[in-house]
Formats: sequence, C-alpha cells, structure tokens
Amino acid sequence: MCKVKKCNTIEFSYCKFRFINGSDLNKFFGFVEVFCGKNKNFKKNTTFAPQNNPICMYALITGASKGIGKAIAVELAKRKYNLLLVARSEEILQKLASELTQQYGIKANYLALDLSAPKAAETIKNWCESKQYELSILVNNAGYGLWGWFEKMSLEEQRNMMQLNMNVVVDLTYVLLPLLRQCAEKTGQQSYLLNVASTTAYQAVPTLSVYAATKSFVVSFTRGLRCELQNSNISVTCLSPGATDTEFSDRAKMTDSLKATAQKVNMTPEQVAQIGIAGLFKGDAEVIPGFINSFSAKMTSFAPKSLVEKIAAGIYTKHL
Repeated sequence: MCKVKKCNTIEFSYCKFRFINGSDLNKFFGFVEVFCGKNKNFKKNTTFAPQNNPICMYALITGASKGIGKAIAVELAKRKYNLLLVARSEEILQKLASELTQQYGIKANYLALDLSAPKAAETIKNWCESKQYELSILVNNAGYGLWGWFEKMSLEEQRNMMQLNMNVVVDLTYVLLPLLRQCAEKTGQQSYLLNVASTTAYQAVPTLSVYAATKSFVVSFTRGLRCELQNSNISVTCLSPGATDTEFSDRAKMTDSLKATAQKVNMTPEQVAQIGIAGLFKGDAEVIPGFINSFSAKMTSFAPKSLVEKIAAGIYTKHL
C-alpha cells in the first residue's frame, strides 16, 4: 500500500513490498521511495479497492490457459469479474471458460490467438471494442523463457521470446489503456494494469541472459508507466514471481536436475495469483511473492553485481 507524506508542495509515496506471510518487514528493508508530483487530477469518487459491483466489468488476461495466468483468472472470477481469456489453445480456453462460468456465475469469453503474430494487439483491441466489453483490468501475463548458452540457442527463438515478453506487453498496454480509462471514467472506479515479470529481472542471470533482460525491461517499463499515470484513474503494478510450479521449466528446456533444484523453493500458481491480485488491488508498485524471493531481490541492490552474477552462474551453469 502506498502512503503519502506531504512536504511543502511535493508529495512522496512510500510503497511497501507485499510478502507471502503478510509481515511488515519494512523496518529491515526500509522504504522504496518514489518521487511523485501532486495528484491534481485525482477524482474523489475513484475507488482504490476491489470494485464493489464488478459483475458488469471485464478483466483481460493473456497466457490464461495455464499456470499463473489461469490462477489469476480463477482469483478474479472469485471476485466476480467477467473474464476475457487470451492464449493459443482454443480447446483449453473453451474448457476453462465453461468451468469458470459454471463455478463462479460470471461471464467468461476467450480468444485463441498467437500473441507473437503481427498485429495481435490490434486484433485484441478490435475484439474488445466490437463486443463492447467494459475493460477494467488488463493482465499482461503471457511469456516464456529459454535456458542455455546464448550462442548455442536459436536466434529466431530468442527473438520470438523477446517479442512476446516485451513488445507484446508494450503493444497491448498501448492499445488497451484507452479502454481502461474509458471504463474508469464511466464507472467512477479504478482500473488496473498488472504486468508479470520475474525475480530474474533484478540481476543478470547467465544461461537465462536474454530472458532475464526481457523481465528487467518489464519492471522498468511498468514502474515508469506507473509514475506517468499517477494522476489518472489507472493503477499500475508489477508482479515478479520466483520459481513457480508451472510448465515454465519444460518450455525453457531445462534439465531434470535443474528442475529438481527449483522444486525445493517452488510456489504454486495459486499462491502467486492470490498475492499478486491482493497487491494489485492495494495499489502496490511491485509485488514479489514469497519471503525468499523478496529477500533475494532486495539483496541484489546491495551486493556487488559480479558476486550476484557469480552466484547465479553457479546455480544454473552446473546443470548444462
């Protein structure tokens, strides 16, 4: 949650990280200070909380068919948001939409689409506008990683990963921000943007070099956009999970030994989604689920980069 402290004509926001155990560790970690100008355009009737009557509003989630995206869809369905599910597999999306509709009494529609395809963002925008969906939440979750030596992996595969992890996030955010703003103005309530990054964003990770760089981009982009929209009725949050029990490691082509190492600290997608959505509605700038993940990300700011990179290399390269 952000608390505002006035200092003459300037306001500073002190934003706390959210931890899995909910403990207040700010005395240990300190505050993350974000410089913000006065909120002159803030509307008094804007609600900074889960909507009281969200049933007419929609949340759009990319990569919604599996893992964290699916768990986020469930979490929002529990809160009675209608859902717009976007992923490649039509069969899985159709089944998920039906299950969520029956279980939670919400509307769930889907669009089977390869997000890395040209003009995918425009296709989604046109879909939303043609169906007149009241878009209140955008979750940019779709993405994947590739593990291995940079020069031994396909350049085409790495470019495709960069397209999905970075460009699609920017494109979708750009074309859908007007719809989020329109919904907020119409309802008098807050709209939300959640971009999913990773704890790899906070340091260079040998053998995940390009993937980690794409997630660093997501964190930086999200924080910058959050400040740009500080005087608006759109709240922006970045969710940075650590190791999670999904198909990420399979898609990244990791070895069984590395998967076994990750399983020791894995969180479930449901845990990540619950913490992420709670942080989103609190208005947190960043949400890093899990004490170990939060602690590790914070410590990278203090330790020498060469030491952090050496530790990361020791974890990942020995499994190649």
